Amino acid sequence: MDAWWLAYPLLGAVVGIFAGLLGVGGGAIMVPILTSLYTAQGFPAENVVHLALGTSMASIVLTSVSSSRAHHARGAVEWGVVRTMGPGVIIGIFLASFIAAALPSRPLAIFFACFIAYVCAQMLLDIKPKASRQLPGPWGLAAAGAVIGAVSALVAIGGGSLTVPFLTWCNVPAHRAIGTSAALGLPIALAGAIGYVVMGWGHPGLPPYSLGYVYLPAVIGVSAVSYFTAPLGAALAHRLPVRTLKRIFALVLLALLAKMLHSLFG
Repeated sequence: MDAWWLAYPLLGAVVGIFAGLLGVGGGAIMVPILTSLYTAQGFPAENVVHLALGTSMASIVLTSVSSSRAHHARGAVEWGVVRTMGPGVIIGIFLASFIAAALPSRPLAIFFACFIAYVCAQMLLDIKPKASRQLPGPWGLAAAGAVIGAVSALVAIGGGSLTVPFLTWCNVPAHRAIGTSAALGLPIALAGAIGYVVMGWGHPGLPPYSLGYVYLPAVIGVSAVSYFTAPLGAALAHRLPVRTLKRIFALVLLALLAKMLHSLFG
């Protein structure tokens, strides 16, 4: 077995906890770490970001199942919202997957970096939209889902950094916004993973054990552990000072982002 494979379960433990704690799918953590790991393993530079994005999407699937079940058990999921936004999410993801596959690694990495910097600014400054309106009708929710899905496909996140602020803005209580975001992470992850498999199928230079732009050893290693640590994060969300944890998480993300960019451009 490749010694690098041992890093993936450790990554999965961290991803699962933050998925349950903050309602994120873990892509914000996985993409920069996987990009650095793939670069260190000598994977072709033109494929490392696409592989990190696709692998992250596939790894989020089981994490999302575990996290959403934990929030559902606490009555914190608006399933009507999930069903209405779901089709738009899937359409947005498939369209954006074509765009992501056509972009070279460096521009894709820059887009990812800009988005994660925006997410970190939200966390550090504790910027929250004021609850100033009600949820829109079915077409409005579907359109919001399409936008969230498209951005999620380009940065391989479960949508929490967009879904939670949107739902909060629409007067959904914070704990229910996080739970609903966790549930929406499942269609986002499934559609995104399929999109990256299809778009990377037969691409030259991919490492062994790859399925399109999805690197299976990383998916297995991350998912096997994150599935069990996500409920722990969901439980901690009701006990710990989430605002402080978000700020710490943001600083960690910025450090990981710097490492990722250095591995690509340094």
